[in-house]
Amino acid sequence: QVQLVESGGGLVQAGGSLRLSCAASGRTFSSYALGWFRQAPGKEREFVARVNSLHSTNYAESAKGRFTITRDNAKNMVYLKINSLNPEDTAVYYCAAGSWIRESYGYWGQGTQVTVSS
Repeated sequence: QVQLVESGGGLVQAGGSLRLSCAASGRTFSSYALGWFRQAPGKEREFVARVNSLHSTNYAESAKGRFTITRDNAKNMVYLKINSLNPEDTAVYYCAAGSWIRESYGYWGQGTQVTVSS
């Protein structure tokens, strides 16, 4: 079992940066792949980035260049740094834990709201 709690969202001006954090509990945290997803108003949830236990990463095409996912297994944390925020980044951001190979996630946090003003 893994419990996930996101934090770090808020209201930010376009062009600014944010670092989202996700705290995880569970003894097997380091064995899970961790991902960040987002859901904008009126849209479906979409994949943003993921990182595996060896710190290999994948990004959605739309996230390459501005988003950076990292994890700290010693602290049971996963982070998402977002640079050059724009209003299209406004969404609820979720972290998730699951399988790298199957690209499936069985554990989800409650989400943190990011709002970017123009």
